Amino acid sequence: MVEVLKNSWKLTDVRHKILFTLAMLVVFRVGVHIPVPGIDTQVIADLVAKGQLLGFFDVISGGAFKKFSVFAMSITPYINASIIMQLLTVVIPYLERLSKEPDGRKKMAQYVRYGTVILGFVQAVGISFGLRQAVVKPGVASTLIIALSLTAGTAFLMWLGELITEKGIGNGISLIIFAGIVSRVPVGIVSIYEYLKAGTASIFVVLVFLIVALVVMAGIIAIQEGQRRIPVQYAKRVVGRKVYGGQSTHIPLKVNQAGVIPIIFAISILMFPGTIAAWFPANKFAIWITRIFDFNSWWYQLMYALLIMFFTYFYTAITFNPSDIADNIKKYGGFIPGLRPGRPTAEYIEKVAGRITFAGAIFLAAIAVLPALLISLTALPVYYGGTSLLIVVGVALDTMKQLEANLLMRHYQGFLK
Repeated sequence: MVEVLKNSWKLTDVRHKILFTLAMLVVFRVGVHIPVPGIDTQVIADLVAKGQLLGFFDVISGGAFKKFSVFAMSITPYINASIIMQLLTVVIPYLERLSKEPDGRKKMAQYVRYGTVILGFVQAVGISFGLRQAVVKPGVASTLIIALSLTAGTAFLMWLGELITEKGIGNGISLIIFAGIVSRVPVGIVSIYEYLKAGTASIFVVLVFLIVALVVMAGIIAIQEGQRRIPVQYAKRVVGRKVYGGQSTHIPLKVNQAGVIPIIFAISILMFPGTIAAWFPANKFAIWITRIFDFNSWWYQLMYALLIMFFTYFYTAITFNPSDIADNIKKYGGFIPGLRPGRPTAEYIEKVAGRITFAGAIFLAAIAVLPALLISLTALPVYYGGTSLLIVVGVALDTMKQLEANLLMRHYQGFLK
């Protein structure tokens, strides 16, 4: 790997892309320390330290939420806007036609940007109301300043991510989340050391935690790269004196086709009741809702796992169309051995996809509830658990493949050989 990095560093354009990406990530880390005006950050830090869902969001934002900086919302409004646009593309015929046009992608990207700003502002206003105990001088003016600051920070991160994608290495939005999670690892190590020093945790517990983390990481890599390959045979065609086709290929069906999107959906839905209940701290029903939707409760974890499994099937169903795949195979003279083209092929692909989606759903649910399980067993504040590892490993693999492609184009042996 060292030799590969040396070879890539010798290539001027690849070196410039790597340096540009690193420079933009440094800008992101600097912005994490720019506070939002009118907020008592100590109150926010105390809320994050309680170990609720805010601890996880602090990890995703790279510590920006605890400091309540202009990047406190991270890039989540952009992700939500992208997911909503993807869902609407399936439902609204105009957007479906637009996605297939040559310049349609640019228009849809513009719609996602508008949606990001709108969702960001709504979320920022909700945060301002939900955390009003941290506002130094509560009022309409303070709420507006806080909301505009958070929205501007998210819009800047969106622009930064698109700039990295265009001029750097890897997907910019994913790398920003990756950098945020990785930046919290030293803080986690220091926290574990303090637990050891205070006698709260033993060396055996820490070793068990490290072993579990390594096993989970290996499992994530195996599932992320896992495929079910359906063989496809193309018939020979004679056109004049030339023979076309006759080759064999396959359809790669990924075990985890939905990625981390089901987890994001589930978190968004489960956050909503608790957020609304926080606005009425003296109400008995609101207190009951807060207790039920507590991140550490078994009831919350059960709902979390079931919602993730549901959204895994739901998202896979709307993004993966077996009928279209079967029609394309038939159109180009292909067939799956032992099956007739058309409907039997579509039914077979749907059956196989359903089976591997079940495995992917179980995997995502297990990864998502892992932090709560580790907290209950080890008493360590491991909010950078399975979901964070899933994001980090996925982004690292994608970035590595993109760098591999840049190297292979110049006849260098890459990482994956």
